[in-house]
Amino acid sequence: MELTSMLYQLARLMGDVNAVQKSKVGRRVGRRASGKVTGP
Repeated sequence: MELTSMLYQLARLMGDVNAVQKSKVGRRVGRRASGKVTGP
């Protein structure tokens, strides 16, 4: 695994933890789902 992909994965995980702490998980899941549909 490349260093960049590991860093992106770590950042995404930290964002998930942050969303859980701030109780904004639903919003984040929606954004990630729409990003997967529209993104590469």
